[in-house]
Amino acid sequence: MLKIENLTKKFGDKIAVDNLNLEVSAGQICAFIGHNGAGKTTALRCISGIITFDEGCITIDGIDVSQKPIEAKKQIAYLPDNPELYEHLKGIDYLNFIADIFSVSASDRKQRIDDYAHKLEIFDDLGLLISSYSHGMKQKLALVSALIHKPKLLLLDEPFVGLDPNASHQFKLIMQQLANEGSAIFYSTHVLEVAEKICSHVAIIKNGKLMAHGTMDEVKGMKSLESIFLEMEDETNA
Repeated sequence: MLKIENLTKKFGDKIAVDNLNLEVSAGQICAFIGHNGAGKTTALRCISGIITFDEGCITIDGIDVSQKPIEAKKQIAYLPDNPELYEHLKGIDYLNFIADIFSVSASDRKQRIDDYAHKLEIFDDLGLLISSYSHGMKQKLALVSALIHKPKLLLLDEPFVGLDPNASHQFKLIMQQLANEGSAIFYSTHVLEVAEKICSHVAIIKNGKLMAHGTMDEVKGMKSLESIFLEMEDETNA
């Protein structure tokens, strides 16, 4: 589903992502972990087509992100760590706006909004202006908007930040359901315990370089994901 080949992104003299090679297949939930400034967000923004990159190739379901950006973006949903919403709109108007962009039918959008908004406990607030929402409510609305067109690839940057325990639990179940239905999920997180429980695969990045990638069991073995991550940090800092 997602194939990254020799991805390099520079900001001036700084190499934010350094020759990254990575694949995430349909049905996989892959955690993308690393310290602050490791290159996670930059890589996600390159994949989503928000920023260009200096070298390499990214394809989504066989579609080249650089050559066919519109077609590629139709396959994905990208949720940044601090989503910017149109706060002058009501929640339901924003969701319908996103559904219109992705040409979601009236029946499909109603079913999905009802389903996801009820599960994330935001349904009763959809008639309110987004400007009145708390941070957690905005995060829930952004999640529903990301799910409304059933993306083949879901890109998430710290999706659980701001969610209450029930919404966090429900979104984990939604992620599992999407993966079971054939979507690929690639998300960055610092919550390693959650990643270890729900992810089939993991990729660890440090200073823009891929340090490890594989199934969760392959990468961590008999240890915890946290201990593996800390060991890699110690080795590279030695």
